[in-house]
Amino acid sequence: MTKSSLFKKPKEWIFETFKDDTSKMIIGTGTLGWIISSLAQIGAIAGNPKISSEKKSFLLPQELMDAAINVLGFFVITMLTKVGIKKMASTGKIAPQTVRDFLNKNKDLYKDKIGKIDFNLDEVLSKKPEYKDIYNSYKSYENFAATMGTIGASVLSCNIITPLVRNKTASRVQQTYIDMKNNPEAYRNSGNMKI
Repeated sequence: MTKSSLFKKPKEWIFETFKDDTSKMIIGTGTLGWIISSLAQIGAIAGNPKISSEKKSFLLPQELMDAAINVLGFFVITMLTKVGIKKMASTGKIAPQTVRDFLNKNKDLYKDKIGKIDFNLDEVLSKKPEYKDIYNSYKSYENFAATMGTIGASVLSCNIITPLVRNKTASRVQQTYIDMKNNPEAYRNSGNMKI
């Protein structure tokens, strides 16, 4: 079996799955990347014999919390962005010039519907074969807009939002850990944390 034939089926699957929605690939691979890197970080701490059990009892829960924040933060922010952009495109709120021209020519049918939540350009444009070129332009634009929005959301998520949330959470966890070490009896009696 040659290298090219080994990768042919996966490449075909990737192309068929994501050709009409590249934002889906960004969300999927980004989320998977966060999961893998988080597992690697947790595994590195858990398996490191140079880190004492006491330090691991603090670091592992913190890393698990960081992992949850990273994975969920990335997924939720990028998915909401994608859904929002696709909804704006499907209602005609954002559209390529060909779609705008089509909607302007058919003002009597669509003028009051553009931008409304129940208006769906997919349904309007996919029904008639004579709208095929307009529909293709619309789908291409929708894919491009969702992809660019998802890239922007992933940058915002990875570099601004999740680090802020992580730092705030880590600070709280660290303070609780310090308080627990300074006053272990209070924590034993309250049942909040075990040491």
